Amino acid sequence: MTAVIGLDIGTTSTIGILVGLPSTILATVSRPVTLSSPRAGWAEEDPADWWENARAIIRELLETSGTPASAVHAIGVTGMLPAVVLLDEEGTVLRPSIQQSDGRCGAEVEELRREWNEQDFLVRAGNGINQQLVTAKLRWIEKHEPQVFSRISTVFGSYDYINYRLTGARAVEQNWALEAGFVNVATDAIDNELVRFAHISRELIPPMRASSDVMGHVNERGASETGLALGTPVVGGAADMIASALGAGVVEAGDVLLKFGGAVDILTATDVVKPDARLFLDYHLVPGLYMPNGCMSTGGSALNWFVETFAGGERAAAQAVGRTIHQHLDELASRKSAGANGLTILPYLLGEKTPIHDPAARGVIEGLTLSHDIGHLWRALLESYAYAIRHHVEVLVDMGHKPKRFFVSDGGSHSTVWMQIVADVLNAPLQRLSGHPGSCIGAAWAAAIGVGLENDWRSVTRFTTFSDVIVPKPDNVMAYDIGYLRYRDLYHRLAPSWKPV
Repeated sequence: MTAVIGLDIGTTSTIGILVGLPSTILATVSRPVTLSSPRAGWAEEDPADWWENARAIIRELLETSGTPASAVHAIGVTGMLPAVVLLDEEGTVLRPSIQQSDGRCGAEVEELRREWNEQDFLVRAGNGINQQLVTAKLRWIEKHEPQVFSRISTVFGSYDYINYRLTGARAVEQNWALEAGFVNVATDAIDNELVRFAHISRELIPPMRASSDVMGHVNERGASETGLALGTPVVGGAADMIASALGAGVVEAGDVLLKFGGAVDILTATDVVKPDARLFLDYHLVPGLYMPNGCMSTGGSALNWFVETFAGGERAAAQAVGRTIHQHLDELASRKSAGANGLTILPYLLGEKTPIHDPAARGVIEGLTLSHDIGHLWRALLESYAYAIRHHVEVLVDMGHKPKRFFVSDGGSHSTVWMQIVADVLNAPLQRLSGHPGSCIGAAWAAAIGVGLENDWRSVTRFTTFSDVIVPKPDNVMAYDIGYLRYRDLYHRLAPSWKPV
């Protein structure tokens, strides 16, 4: 048997998949991850937790499937980006990871904009000056944690760190480097001047690798901790949303993936580079293609926060009818009319990334009265993400892209109530993917391509099956047109009152 492993270092969970080539999923394993927000707008995680999950998941994949380590011919790792992981010379993590959704560096973003014309930066780096940039986060660390900044030996991302733990080699995958703000899109290489813009020396950024490049091999320590065979090839890795989009079959212009994970992602494929400060630009896993995309700071993470903060009293009711708490809240929301009886929520609980790029933005509930209950609140929260998706789609159209087909994937897509709301707000059908294993399948396929076991990127869709199509309800479309305008207006009215982080 010939097998490959894919790992997904996600915001809310770590997921592993063991694939028997050419087309068999042998096992999948998931473990939770804790997202910490010690201060307003902050988002941090402990890389040690990712590694503990990864090593345990790999062992469980092999044991539960009865697969010998010798059958695993390669491993690929995907994850959220651009998380900031810092190592000292000995390879010790210097501080918790600063996540891609972290909004603490608003002042540094404004500082960067004063120093470099934003349009010139956009043309050079492919992405605008915003809180997503690793450059801004490094400047924050320089100011607020100088004792950490002075000890930095390596700067890289979430899946780069797991690759390091597996192989001992330090490298960065190309999309981490691109979204970090270090790649010149004209040369597709790390740009020394862009690195210096972060106030660090060039040697702190390891060599850059493409997603399917073999960046190293499992060393003795990695083999001992995971159960993998010594010398197993490890490829460069992949950004989680790009890996997920590949698995969904988003390889043609007009295809759009809506990914409902810990954050909500919106991605489309193109062979034309059109940098736009409102969205992010990434490399597609398919060579020669690019993937303009948007990513909200929250999604499933905010739904989970809502459950833990406000819905504890509903758990008994959910258990009584054999539902999860999320399913129970969906049922309550389904009884409410479109627009949640005048309730509007801005889901900017960690500031917001695309398309507004405002780390000072805050979560808002407007229109709350004694006539509202938790069902209204849950529906309004689901609607807020649908409105944000519509905003992204309008930006894609404005950029010259023409969305034709919408695919929906990941955990949130299992909620029929949520997907119906999104279909109604977009006034477009949504193709649900029932068999999409998530980002980890893209990572596994990059591994298979990288060691020559497969040669067709598009064949990864053999692991994905189409489910039902969610068709918009005409009676709700007009109500959501009004709700969307109210949502956009609410942000514009309140934004001037928020202070930069």
